[in-house]
Order: sequence, then C-alpha cells, then structure tokens
Amino acid sequence: MHVRTWQVAYAHAFPSEQLRDISVEVRAERWQQLLAEQPASEQTLVAELGGEIVGFASTGPAREDPDRGELYAIYVLPDAWGSGTGRALMAGALAHLVESRFGDALLWVLADNPRARRFYERAGWNTDGLTKVETVLGTDVPHVRYVTPLREVSDPAAAE
Repeated sequence: MHVRTWQVAYAHAFPSEQLRDISVEVRAERWQQLLAEQPASEQTLVAELGGEIVGFASTGPAREDPDRGELYAIYVLPDAWGSGTGRALMAGALAHLVESRFGDALLWVLADNPRARRFYERAGWNTDGLTKVETVLGTDVPHVRYVTPLREVSDPAAAE
C-alpha cells in the first residue's frame, strides 16, 4: 500500500525507475520493525475498506522538538482518494496528538506536492516558512513545513 501510493503520488517528483524499483518486501520488513518497536508516545492508524488496507497515518512527538506533536506520515491508496479515508485518518491523527497534550503539531511535505498541500490546508494546516532539502530515493527534494494549533481542535472530527 505504501509503495503503490508513493509510485502514484510522487510520479512527478522522482524518476520513474526509482519509484518502480522500491522493494515491497524491504518496505514491509521495515514497517514490521517500526510497528514492533513503536513507543507508546507514537501511534499508527490504519484505514480499511472492504477488508483491505487503503491508508495509514503515523503521529507522535516531533522529531526536531519533542514538546510538539508531528504528523509523520499520512498515505491513502490512489483508488481511495476522495473517499473520506484521508479525512478520517487526519481526524484520528489529530485526536491522538490532542490526547497526548501537544499544543500544536507540525508536518513536512514535498514542496512540489500540490495535492497533499491542498489536503493539509483544507484540514487547517498552514505553512510557517521553514523549508529543508532531504535526499529521498537518491534525489534532493525540497520540503516545506506546516503547523496547526491543537488547542483549537476540541473535536478532531471537525478537521474533516
């Protein structure tokens, strides 16, 4: 699910051969390890439709500032885009961050990812002007940071 989503969502940002060559087996092993070792302060939600996993979201303390929350990842299979799955995952992710008593949260997204950026903006996230370049799949890719206050989210479902 994660690999397929990357291959579609990032087709414009990475060379096709790099996306094609992502190993599902290696990625699955990595997820098994991550989930087995996941600390209590982090949470990974999984969305299912018809008994199949169609999305996930991961949250926890911000990697660069553990006093803040972070949405580490949120991915939905392209076939489920527009189904409300992303909004439901976002609501669950925000609920976890609120329950963890973070005052705000951040996330990083590819600068050249208009679909995801619209999704975050509709959910109430705003850029804060910080940027960074990370090497992903051997390619230097600019990222922008988004933030959202959590104290204003009394009902995370309202973020839908």
